[in-house]
Amino acid sequence: MLYRDRHDAGRRLAEKLQHYAGRPDLLVLALPRGGVPVGFEVAQALGAPLDIFLVRKLGVPGHEELAMGAIASGGVRVVNEDVVRRLGVPDIWLEEAADREARELARREEAYRDGRPAPDASGKTVVLVDDGLATGSTMRAAVAALRRLGPARVVVAVPLGAAETCAEFRDEADEAICAEEPEPFYAVGSWYDDFTQTTDDEVRELLARANAETDRRAPVEAG
Repeated sequence: MLYRDRHDAGRRLAEKLQHYAGRPDLLVLALPRGGVPVGFEVAQALGAPLDIFLVRKLGVPGHEELAMGAIASGGVRVVNEDVVRRLGVPDIWLEEAADREARELARREEAYRDGRPAPDASGKTVVLVDDGLATGSTMRAAVAALRRLGPARVVVAVPLGAAETCAEFRDEADEAICAEEPEPFYAVGSWYDDFTQTTDDEVRELLARANAETDRRAPVEAG
């Protein structure tokens, strides 16, 4: 095993991100749910605020694994024009999928954020964190959606990933850091001793702890 659990993975990933430590424009966004414990450790080590970036893929009816687009935190919608054009996807399919996934995204936003607004990524250096990259489809949707919010820089950071996928993200993001690229790769969870599913309660607890730490640091930064 490479990692004991997601917190161990986050601490070790943070070592690869030390060149971002202490930057005032830094924001760590974790993909729920598994990315949140990893992101929590990264944010703590870098002295950065932590939030979540929710992404819902819009699957083609009957072929849900094939994304015709995605919606994300901040009211962002991205359409995969190549898929839509190639399959002749009617507008109604896209609208129905977007409406359905928007309801689920709103439910999760409410469950995780406790009334707080989505973070402002405009002009920020944003580190997008997950617990690993296999095909990278969710992270790919996240990068595309995040770009719409106007960040200055998008950094994809994961504790481990398939070598081919990590290489692809070095072209899609401004920087992509895969702390480990084991070969052969297998599944993300096979490299963790404890890959227990992260719960909604754990997500809320870690976000609350991270927010309290950010609030504690704020007067020092202001002064």
